[in-house]
Amino acid sequence: MPERHADWLRQSKRDLAHARHAAEDGDYEWSCFAAQQSAEKALKSVYQRLGAAAWGHSVTNLLTNLPEPYQPSEDLVERAKALDKHYIPARYPNGFDQGAPMDYYTRPEAERSIQDAGAILQFCEHILAGLAARGGESQSRRASDEGEPSGD
Repeated sequence: MPERHADWLRQSKRDLAHARHAAEDGDYEWSCFAAQQSAEKALKSVYQRLGAAAWGHSVTNLLTNLPEPYQPSEDLVERAKALDKHYIPARYPNGFDQGAPMDYYTRPEAERSIQDAGAILQFCEHILAGLAARGGESQSRRASDEGEPSGD
């Protein structure tokens, strides 16, 4: 499988820009969802760069399941939890007893979501920059390491 972390990162940045535009247009529910998507894709870019599998849409799970040297602060985990709450309700009316998502989302929620996604994107860019400076983790090296007996 080709390594495409740069594509995931580019789309993450595009989603964050979309979140900003949606907030400016008053489409706060879409702003929150796009912010969640930005954070999710930023994290998936890190997993791609590491040659690791990343499944699911939970920003919290993606963040907290990063390998040990890349563990996030508790503040970043709290931001991820806030973003995760926008994955479904921001898009579907059945997330509420009545009305549509557009009736419930507010500018402050959109602004916070944009800030939260921006913080996670910055965290991911920092990891990716560190990997690039060190030459990254070689997928082929890791694959050969996995094939060696563990001695257990």
